[in-house]
Amino acid sequence: MAARQKATATLPKLIRAMRKESPKHQNLVLPSLRRAFSLYDQINLIDNVPEDQLRFQEFDETSFTVNGVKYDGSLLCVGNLLMSWSPRSFFEITTDSLSIFQTVRPIPELLIIGCGRYNHPLNPQVRQFVKSIGMKLETLDSRNAASTYNILNEEGRIVAAALLPYGVTC
Repeated sequence: MAARQKATATLPKLIRAMRKESPKHQNLVLPSLRRAFSLYDQINLIDNVPEDQLRFQEFDETSFTVNGVKYDGSLLCVGNLLMSWSPRSFFEITTDSLSIFQTVRPIPELLIIGCGRYNHPLNPQVRQFVKSIGMKLETLDSRNAASTYNILNEEGRIVAAALLPYGVTC
């Protein structure tokens, strides 16, 4: 008990002494945040995409912005080639709407289909058609499909995307 009383009595003295003691490093120089951010910018691969590479930047209910240009309606992307795509609803995605892939060379390793606002299961005939061409197939909502396309394209992989506008629900 005596040790506790002694500790309790010396604690206020210790606190007062610490307050009076001036810090030894009054002019402590902190590292520059500007330097930290500039290093981050140098290694940030997402923002340093070559100009000739397609990059989805924004989307709204009816359009996509790719490399700073706004495109209305559905889009078809193969590697770094961008074109308008005829389907306006999920049920218009057919073997005919994807027939361009019979002639595209080199054959993309993956076709990403953006279904609009929600992901839907694709018609088995369409799945079989894509498989017969030699591509793998991934169906996602259009927002995630565009992001996936950006990442895989930036990695240098040969991918294709068929995207309905985000406002499409069926």
